Amino acid sequence: MKLFTGLIFCSLVLGVSSEWYSFFSEAAQGTKDMWRAYSDMREANYIGADKYFHARGNHDAAQRGPGGAWAAKVISNARENSQRFTDFGHGAEDSKADQAANEWGRSGKDPNHFRPAGLPSKY
Repeated sequence: MKLFTGLIFCSLVLGVSSEWYSFFSEAAQGTKDMWRAYSDMREANYIGADKYFHARGNHDAAQRGPGGAWAAKVISNARENSQRFTDFGHGAEDSKADQAANEWGRSGKDPNHFRPAGLPSKY
């Protein structure tokens, strides 16, 4: 429901049909960027690389435009909020660090700031 409400609100704010389409296109592409970063993180299975993949996914999505940045924020917040109820292995400190990496990436800063030494160049 929050997603639908957000989409309606954004469509009212944008107002112009071509911008409306562009926003949704950017959001869809940003969602793909977030999924790619998540998939790469799972594939790499590299200890200490999660913050890098958080920052990279958010960075790539936000580079798409306002729709991508919106998608990255919604997905990141949903992920962190869901961990509060389902993942008892991570504490509040880890969640704060994840959110800091998310915001770092969305702000356009270089996600390589979080890249651990030894992570294969494929990522």
